[in-house]
Amino acid sequence: MKHRLVITSVTAAAAAALLLSGCGQNQSQGATTPAPTSSSPSSTSSQSGSASPSQPATGGAAAAPSSAAAAGPALCKAANLTAALDAKGGGAAGSVYMQLIVTNSGAETCLLKGFAGVSLTAGADGEPIGAAATRDDSTPVADVLLASGQAGTATLRYTQAGNYPNCTRTPAAGFRIYPPEDTASLFVAAPKDACTEAGINLLTIAAFTAK
Repeated sequence: MKHRLVITSVTAAAAAALLLSGCGQNQSQGATTPAPTSSSPSSTSSQSGSASPSQPATGGAAAAPSSAAAAGPALCKAANLTAALDAKGGGAAGSVYMQLIVTNSGAETCLLKGFAGVSLTAGADGEPIGAAATRDDSTPVADVLLASGQAGTATLRYTQAGNYPNCTRTPAAGFRIYPPEDTASLFVAAPKDACTEAGINLLTIAAFTAK
């Protein structure tokens, strides 16, 4: 009877130990919580980069040139020119050939292009006498750039007034010269006989060329 009691007690104690061991394992497993998930540094960096403003593009089209860009030298004007005549060109059949010489007296380069307006006049402030010079198209029109102190030339022909029986002669003190596309004029003293009739052309003028 005593031996049976001892065995029963041992068995009960072993069962109790097994039960406590099982409960301890369950509690240990239940108390285990998953580790918190953290964002990786590379993922944060990528999101930060995608949220940053876009950089301005490089290598794009250049800005359009300003409409105020320089368009080249201005036309030569009477205010910045001086004029003279060289009558060494000779003459033929009652005509005298002269070189009209126009010099840039200004500080800036200017453009001399085309034909001068030329007429005989009674004086620097006088009215033109007779017809203005007609154009001689045998010399092609060209751009003549005049730096300060440089000159351009044009051939001027004067026909003697005595060649025209119906000419009403009147003395002229010289020539009034209008540079191309200018309304101001220059005066060159050179006494000549003029015809008052507008239908008699004593003068012809060629286009300017470089001297």
